[in-house]
Amino acid sequence: MEIRKLKFKSALLTSHSPGFTLFEILIAIFIFGIVMTTIFGSFVAVFSSTDAIFDGINDYDMAKNCLNRMITDLQTVHISPREIYMRPEFDDPPDPYRIVGDTGYSGTGSFSRLRFTSRSHLTLEKNMQKGIAEIVYYVRTRGDNENVLTRADSLFPYKRFEGKTFEENPGDPVLCENVKSLAFKYYDEEGTEYDHWDSESEEFRYATPRAIQIKLEFGDDSSSLLFETMVRLPVYREKAG
Repeated sequence: MEIRKLKFKSALLTSHSPGFTLFEILIAIFIFGIVMTTIFGSFVAVFSSTDAIFDGINDYDMAKNCLNRMITDLQTVHISPREIYMRPEFDDPPDPYRIVGDTGYSGTGSFSRLRFTSRSHLTLEKNMQKGIAEIVYYVRTRGDNENVLTRADSLFPYKRFEGKTFEENPGDPVLCENVKSLAFKYYDEEGTEYDHWDSESEEFRYATPRAIQIKLEFGDDSSSLLFETMVRLPVYREKAG
């Protein structure tokens, strides 16, 4: 009899054991919401950082490819050696293998510009001619007011750069986008720095630069990247006596 009463009381307690109250359920939901918000925020942060990392990698790749192209062109520069170079007289045509560094103007400002000749001519699929090319690095503005670094490449006869006049061509390949600044610095045999150069000028005694420094900055309003390199030219013409 006592055993039955104990079993009955145990069953009664079990059947009337309290469950979760509404307050406890609300607390659990609140904690769950905090956990999920934290996890989702971390998830978004990770993927946002990943996008930023990939954008940074793409920017560095673009800058690296651009500078590598310029270095290759300058390391295969072609000039008229001193033995055969003729100083220009009045109304003489300019030396086709001259080096000219001046300033060009785009829609949003001024940028350095460089003209020289090189054996690194890039042939097109429909034109497989080879030879010494006139190469001009300049910045132009596209329709959306974006400055782009452009490489002009043409074989003889050289007609793109006549004196101080340069003919831009929208078909010239773009090497770098969102350019904020481009500066070339030129160094003579003594290491003196110049922000311009003209190997046809008496100012430089008809010499070519010994080395050229390149400073390239690109980016948007929120951030920018600056790259810098120095190229020592493999050949150069000494100053005239």
